[in-house]
Amino acid sequence: MYTVDNAVIMAAGTASRFSPLSHEMPKALIPVKGEVLIERQISQLREAGIPEIYIVTGYKAEQFAYLEEKFGVKLIHNPDYLTRNNNASIFAVKDILKNTYICSADNYFSENPFEREVSDCYYAAVYADGPTKEWCMEYDGDGVITDVKIGGENAWYMLGHTFWSEEFSRGFLEILEREYDLPETADLLWESIYMAHLDTLKMKIRKYNTDVVFEFDTLDELREFDESYICNTHSEILKDVAEKLQCGEKDITEVVAYKEDTNEAAGFTFLFGSEKYKYSYSENTFWRI
Repeated sequence: MYTVDNAVIMAAGTASRFSPLSHEMPKALIPVKGEVLIERQISQLREAGIPEIYIVTGYKAEQFAYLEEKFGVKLIHNPDYLTRNNNASIFAVKDILKNTYICSADNYFSENPFEREVSDCYYAAVYADGPTKEWCMEYDGDGVITDVKIGGENAWYMLGHTFWSEEFSRGFLEILEREYDLPETADLLWESIYMAHLDTLKMKIRKYNTDVVFEFDTLDELREFDESYICNTHSEILKDVAEKLQCGEKDITEVVAYKEDTNEAAGFTFLFGSEKYKYSYSENTFWRI
């Protein structure tokens, strides 16, 4: 049994697929069903008795500053959030990893999944009934993850938080520090590094019902979960688009980000009726395509 020392909430990324809301504020600070995503997660960690909570910032880092005073959390900046994948966020907190929860700032937990005493290292999982493009896990009779594949069918896939024991943290960091400066490492998720070392980095699967762990990659997915976003997207950009099209925000659908040479979204496409439009942030305008 492990006593949890701390938690790390990773909030450095641009969440470009969540455009245009994430263009205006970090995804972690978006309210969902009346609560700011990251604030809800911090409160759940506090309720579980987790003594120290660290937030890894990057994109629009200044918008997270209020959390230090409001919740007593500690902010750690990831300076490489635009040039590296989330392995850089793990590297940024390498000196504080012990018996640690690693969390994503944009997860919504309908029930508190955290606890102060944890029996094993694990990765949270939910079940895909049918085909999925998510990271699907195979595991042995003891629940130890033996393989992870991107895409599958009728399978348990990675979604939500993970718990690292001090031994796991030490083993992962030895690998990360050894491979960090390799050119091929920069673009890797920390999960990809873990997948390449399943023989030494042992972790179990922890299964959750599909109505407990949620993640919203796009505005349309959020609208399915929180219907208040159908008519009010909380986006000044979409409010302006709706006003110019003389329609309601509910009439703007299938919002999809696009990029141009950076990790940040350059704009987004959307449907209004049967017509498709393209919005450019740099030009602050949209046109039919």
